Amino acid sequence: MKHDANEMNLFEAESAAGRPLAERMRPSTLDDFIGQEHILGPGKPLRAQIDRDALTSLILWGPPGVGKTTLAKLIAGISKCEFIPFSAVLSGIKEIKAVMVDAERNRRMGLRTVIFVDEIHRFNKAQQDAFLPYVERGDVILIGATTENPSFEVISALLSRAKVYALRPLTEEEIVTLLQRALPVIGATASHDLLEQIAVYANGDARAAYNILELAAATGPQLTPQAIEDSLQRKLLLYDKAGEEHFNLISALHKSVRSSDVDAALYWLGRMLAGGEDRLYIARRLVRMAVEDIGLADPRALEQTIAVMQAVHFLGMPEGDQALAQAAIYLSLAPKSDSAYKALGNVLKTIEERRADPVPLHLRNAPTRAMKEWGYGAGYQHAHTQKDALPDMDCLPENLLGTVFYEPSQRGLEQKISERLQAIRARKANPTEKG
Repeated sequence: MKHDANEMNLFEAESAAGRPLAERMRPSTLDDFIGQEHILGPGKPLRAQIDRDALTSLILWGPPGVGKTTLAKLIAGISKCEFIPFSAVLSGIKEIKAVMVDAERNRRMGLRTVIFVDEIHRFNKAQQDAFLPYVERGDVILIGATTENPSFEVISALLSRAKVYALRPLTEEEIVTLLQRALPVIGATASHDLLEQIAVYANGDARAAYNILELAAATGPQLTPQAIEDSLQRKLLLYDKAGEEHFNLISALHKSVRSSDVDAALYWLGRMLAGGEDRLYIARRLVRMAVEDIGLADPRALEQTIAVMQAVHFLGMPEGDQALAQAAIYLSLAPKSDSAYKALGNVLKTIEERRADPVPLHLRNAPTRAMKEWGYGAGYQHAHTQKDALPDMDCLPENLLGTVFYEPSQRGLEQKISERLQAIRARKANPTEKG
């Protein structure tokens, strides 16, 4: 049956309308691609490879929704290569070998083939091995996409023949740009503030942002906060990660931890999590609380928060959120001391206000004979030769002798530290016979 052009255009439009918004919004040129400027900006490594048409096999490593599949398609199109998508979930060695026969035939005809393997980390070793001879001979350009660290998930032989590019989560500004482009496609309008809220909840994932927008637009052409809430199935919280509310909430969390109010700390933490705050930002602030407000009253607080930071980085969302909650509880209930924090402040104030005398001679090394003759190192007492490893020499400059910078609290472990410090200071003030 013969169709005229108008019928075909109508059919294509209806077909496009039935596809998910994320699929319809895939850019057709590299200039329309948003994000990943660190590898695609002018002169950057991947852009240079594409511009020179000097492609090698690639591994695109990054979180979901940052453009791995789109980028692979664009690269194939720009390089005039046949693009063959592969799903590591659905394909096996039999399918790999069948496709490779066609790729080898293409090569003999002077044509290049890009094999795109989505979720390449799901292929086992034998399946990944099946690609090797074709990659080595140049029959295909392999582009693998993975959300997992390729150092652990891709066999070393394949990894050594491919260039790994790490893709970053999209920024809120980049996602807002994408959403603004999508509004005319779905015949909707929305305020900039609403688009920013969608971007916050998407957490760097463009596909998630498109899905939220498409669901919200189904209720009417003018997007409303209620439509966004309904699509998210959660309350739309006022939260600007770069504005005043960001600083208000982290201040509330910090001061609740400092005040040992565990329930308030959990509430403000929850508000930040629900608002889409960067989890590693929260982890960094918890580390700061450990050193600023707990310190030596419980030195394990710092260990705990560093472990939590690593857990958040390793687990991601939402599993890492529980680690943040655990840290907030631990810090809230830990004994508090800012003595170490104040001690450093006292030192810096003294350095600013007092004369900076030279290092005393007895504390200086004497690597040369001349330095020894000048008195470098004379009178130095090596601690391990002294009774209880406590020499009675002074280590401050003469103009600061007797200055006390650190005064421990009487809370938690610092109470024992205080007892030890008092004993050391008493011993130095009244030295006994040296061993």
